[in-house]
Amino acid sequence: MPSSFSALKKSRSAGFNKLNDQLQKLNTSKPSGDDRYWKLNVDKADNGYAVIRFLPAPEGEDMPFARMWDHGFQGPGGWYIENSLTTIGQDDPVSEHNSKLWNSGVDEDKEIARKQKRRLNFHANIYVVKDPANPDNEGKVFLYKFGKKIYDKLNDLMNPQFEDEDAVNPFDFWEGADFKLKARNVEGWRNYDKSEFSASAPITAPDGSEMTDEKMEELWKSQHSIQEIVDPKNFKSYNELKAKLYKVLALDGGNLAPTGTAEDDDQKMEYTPKFKEKSIDEGKSTSSSTDEEDDLSFFKSLADED
Repeated sequence: MPSSFSALKKSRSAGFNKLNDQLQKLNTSKPSGDDRYWKLNVDKADNGYAVIRFLPAPEGEDMPFARMWDHGFQGPGGWYIENSLTTIGQDDPVSEHNSKLWNSGVDEDKEIARKQKRRLNFHANIYVVKDPANPDNEGKVFLYKFGKKIYDKLNDLMNPQFEDEDAVNPFDFWEGADFKLKARNVEGWRNYDKSEFSASAPITAPDGSEMTDEKMEELWKSQHSIQEIVDPKNFKSYNELKAKLYKVLALDGGNLAPTGTAEDDDQKMEYTPKFKEKSIDEGKSTSSSTDEEDDLSFFKSLADED
């Protein structure tokens, strides 16, 4: 670290190079450092391109994707980066706290609730057809975490709006479709609006050659479990999350954890109204909501250092 302003001035070139190296590492990082996940690499202008194929449900499982709610925000006591228990149908302390803020009728409280609201993302297995930035990924199976924008494109393909469009199952080996993932910078946010599906066709190898049923079966059996991602055992308990929330927001007089109450032990006691996500989102732009998860792995590393 420079010990004087003159040293800072002399070292600015080296400092820029070091900072840029760190940014490039963030661009290629996986969620929570998990090598099972693939992530689109982008250039300095925040543009990126790849072709991927969404895969069927793994062997022994029913669904090809999992839906996950999470929270990511900073308070006086550090970062709160945690999965929400609402994902598995349980009460979550952040949603309850946000509900109290929202129902207070105070505009400032509502703004805080907006900043702390849960975020939606999805997890699925993909086959990488083309990855110009990382060719070594081509022909391999990864997990892929994505937001509602890309989910909507999947849903639109499965549920077309017009009579001249046929419904396509994008998770099908034989009648699915490659997905051309296109990222660009729009008003400072990463945007995937230009992403699109190709015409329905059997999955192919990265060189475009036909893939045999034997190869498809090999890919199918090499997939990662989707059910495991949302298994209740992988979520922190209500009390653990509440203690973390109180620490981060410095609630209850600044204590690190709240005093235990009957509500903590009895999940059936709905002592606060359910948090209404839609009411908070009404009239608000969602252009950045699908891209915020790209930064979570970095912020989670900061939170874990607390």
